Amino acid sequence: MAETAYEGLAGARSEDGGFEDSGFEDGRSEDGARVPAGAGGAPRRQPAREAAARTYARALPVVPVRARGLTVEDAAGRRYLDCASGAGTLALGHHHPVVLEAMRRVLDSETPLQVMGLTTPVEDAFVTELLRTLPPRLADHARVRFCRPGGTDPVDTAVALVRAATGRASIVTPTGAHFGAAAEACCPSGAGEPPAGVVLEPVRSTDGVLPVPDAWLRDLRRVTAERSVPLIADETETGVGRTGALWAVDHSGVTPDVLILSKAIGGSLPLAAVVHHEDLDGRRTGSDRHTVGAPGAGTFRGNQLALAAGAATLAHVREQRLAEHAAALGGRMLSRLRGLAAEFACVGNVRGRGLMIGVELVSPDGAPDGAPSGGPRSDGIPSGGIPSVGGPPGTGSALAVAVQRECLRRGLIVALTGPDRNVVRLLPPLIITEEQASTILDRFADAVRTVDRRRGGHAPPHRAHAAR
Repeated sequence: MAETAYEGLAGARSEDGGFEDSGFEDGRSEDGARVPAGAGGAPRRQPAREAAARTYARALPVVPVRARGLTVEDAAGRRYLDCASGAGTLALGHHHPVVLEAMRRVLDSETPLQVMGLTTPVEDAFVTELLRTLPPRLADHARVRFCRPGGTDPVDTAVALVRAATGRASIVTPTGAHFGAAAEACCPSGAGEPPAGVVLEPVRSTDGVLPVPDAWLRDLRRVTAERSVPLIADETETGVGRTGALWAVDHSGVTPDVLILSKAIGGSLPLAAVVHHEDLDGRRTGSDRHTVGAPGAGTFRGNQLALAAGAATLAHVREQRLAEHAAALGGRMLSRLRGLAAEFACVGNVRGRGLMIGVELVSPDGAPDGAPSGGPRSDGIPSGGIPSVGGPPGTGSALAVAVQRECLRRGLIVALTGPDRNVVRLLPPLIITEEQASTILDRFADAVRTVDRRRGGHAPPHRAHAAR
């Protein structure tokens, strides 16, 4: 479906404002700004030049040439509101002044841009700012380790850390089990050896934006602490105020032993770090700063521009109380989006935290993905457990692709997530205003309405039953 979306939108603009290949060759956009040579023809060239892994380009055939805040402008001069935010990387949106100024200071100072782990004033400033934001019980005993910024590298670093510290090998990642079963699997009370660590995301973004219940997380923290099993919170996407708290674990009051940090902490540039309790720091030999047994941190750890951008981002989020802003505005957005579920049968669960929101699209004849066997709650979370995702046929993946296409035609960039790609994920930058949020919701609701009308939409089952 994604390839079909690409092909269908890469031609001339449709009457309702679809994507248009501008054909600019070192030309100018509608407001007279110069556009890079060849920008307009990029969608035609890309399939022949790049691997099939270019999933964003397939689903979102936009050639961005300028961006500021929430707004992205393409080669044809058309503007979009960006609710993908680089999969959560852009906490302050595109080209935020405080981030640009921080990077300019580094460039003007002639500081080495790449020093492969050597201590610099820029790194020291980043670590100082990071420690200010951490849960106090971790900040007072924290050690920070920079690692390669890509893919699973931060997770691999955290896993190697707890394996070296505990001398054990197995790692457990809770998914859909209820607490009792999950706790026993994570930390067996019988003869079985406990794992080296338990890794979880406070909000399971790629599984369809599924928040882990706070009570469940508190219970798991208690059990892991009792059995000396390190708890690792993967805050790659949920950190830096995204969920309405500086770190998503703050909602539950839980202090993990290890925090995995990436994406937004680099202020739009690649950066990753693992923060852990000093008790896991292992043996030291001489002046060695790294835990014995840990893997190499990689060549591109701690890039100076990324550290400067990250420190500026963390400070701005903290000083401007953007986490609180995300909680308040995100709550209002969630409330309005949940109203769509009462209006359209193709909208299933709407869930999330702060400015991390998932809207599930479902087939009229299929159950919502992730609905627990005991019946869904309004937030899609079964009592006492972490919700599981996937399963029944008739999922809404085709509907989600259609909604994404209609959003793009209305100047709104959204991403899809979930195992069945049937959840529209909204990750607007934390600087979003009330007016921008209203515009985003209007465009999204209109996109859903259009898709629902095309499929011959009808009232949701619970409304139809009430009318009888």
